Amino acid sequence: MLHPVKKRAAVLLSISTVAAVLATPVTAAPAAPGASQAALRWSNCATPRYPTLQCASLKVPLDHDRPAGRQISLALTRVPHTAAASQGPLLVNPGGPGGSGRTLAGFVASALPADVAAQYDVIGFDPRGVGRSEPALDCGGGHFTPVRPDSVPRDAATERANLERVRSFAESCQTRHADVLPHIGTVSAARDLDVLRAALGAERLSYFGYSYGTYLGAVYAKLHPGRVHRLVLDSVVDPGGVWYQDNLAQDRAFDARHKAFLAWVARYDATYRLGSDPARVEERWYAMREALRTGPAGGKVGPAELEDTYMPGGYYNGYWPSLAEAFSAYAVQGDAKPLVAAYERFGAVEPSAGNSYSVYTAVQCRDSAWPRSWNRWRADMWRTHAEAPFMTWNNAWYNAPCAFWKTEPLRAPDVTNGDLPPALLLQATEDAATPFGGALSMRDKLKGAALVVEEGGGNHGIALAGNKCLDEKVAAYLRTGRAADAVCPAQAAPKPAAATRAVPPSAGGAALHGLLGFRG
Repeated sequence: MLHPVKKRAAVLLSISTVAAVLATPVTAAPAAPGASQAALRWSNCATPRYPTLQCASLKVPLDHDRPAGRQISLALTRVPHTAAASQGPLLVNPGGPGGSGRTLAGFVASALPADVAAQYDVIGFDPRGVGRSEPALDCGGGHFTPVRPDSVPRDAATERANLERVRSFAESCQTRHADVLPHIGTVSAARDLDVLRAALGAERLSYFGYSYGTYLGAVYAKLHPGRVHRLVLDSVVDPGGVWYQDNLAQDRAFDARHKAFLAWVARYDATYRLGSDPARVEERWYAMREALRTGPAGGKVGPAELEDTYMPGGYYNGYWPSLAEAFSAYAVQGDAKPLVAAYERFGAVEPSAGNSYSVYTAVQCRDSAWPRSWNRWRADMWRTHAEAPFMTWNNAWYNAPCAFWKTEPLRAPDVTNGDLPPALLLQATEDAATPFGGALSMRDKLKGAALVVEEGGGNHGIALAGNKCLDEKVAAYLRTGRAADAVCPAQAAPKPAAATRAVPPSAGGAALHGLLGFRG
């Protein structure tokens, strides 16, 4: 259980400042095993928003223990440095696993202060199996086609239907990608990064990862501590819970965040007319869920899809006005159209989802052992559901292919590291996707790391999202390598007026959260 917010902040403020050596030029390095000896060939792939963006691809070994064997490719993007002296490459990752990072390079380069961005080649990449990297995993379409069985298995038939879905997905992955699955995991992806470092001609690299990307960065740093120049980890995975226990912790945190959303709705009863008592608003939300069991909205939004729709509100409160409007329209006015529109905006899968979910599952199932006994899953989920009903079972089915995964799991590495330059960690106290305790755990494992806390914040992915205090800490660290523990106040919660128009960038990072996606 986490400490109260004020106590956490006080503890952090009592920790002494950590300093690093000033930036030094990054020099060329010998190639890593398996690295292409040819220089990367960058071509123009500019967009109106990112006019200096370049693209390339990199060959890496499918199996890093057989560097001369089968090669696969990673899709890359770059915004080149413009300063006379460069601090080398800054690799950026949006999380997932399964998230594409190619667009993130342009975003990070444009969001950082110009003098900081000018010092780095900002590098985006699609990790192995993702997006435009080849081969791209796709275990089969239709897994999220609505209307799915109710996520909460109140009877044996519903449980059987959900089990058949996840077992079928696991079997399809094995059939389609048996040759690749043993090599889709965080350790393999981290080893790819060192091939990329060598291909870029850099002795060291800097890394900026969100969400799952924090774990990927920590694993790379464990493998190659002497090759890390800067390390920024935002919304930090608990490395001690990878991955089954981390998901159980998520269930409780998302339930708390959903209650925060419902309390916000109650605060604006004059707008939404759902009641001024948060408990009453919660009753009405679950009444809506119950009604959708027998009458899915628009023929496509049942209970599982409703959870999919409202889960993004746990990642980013800028979505709350739109979600509240849909809730009110359905529950007060009997109008399902806004709810269907909200599902299509927030919950419905995009064409790329088959790839991203396939990689997500492959990485999570390979990285560490999951219970093989469904009786264990059932007992743990019902126990957690009793405390946290919002998404416990939805999240269970999302991860349940791992109960039937045939590729043998690895042992998650201990990322404890005393050989790094100081890292900078950023964490919101009420983050649901990566609860606060994970950042404390990671900070304890990375000697000399500094933790900047967004006090009272609940969004997932907080740097470069409009919080000036946080953004100044990141910029200063990337300039100098100096980092210190600090506390920044959270941004103000949104106002209901935002429900009538697109969420503005000033609402706390709409652009960033569009790139990070959900569940990662």
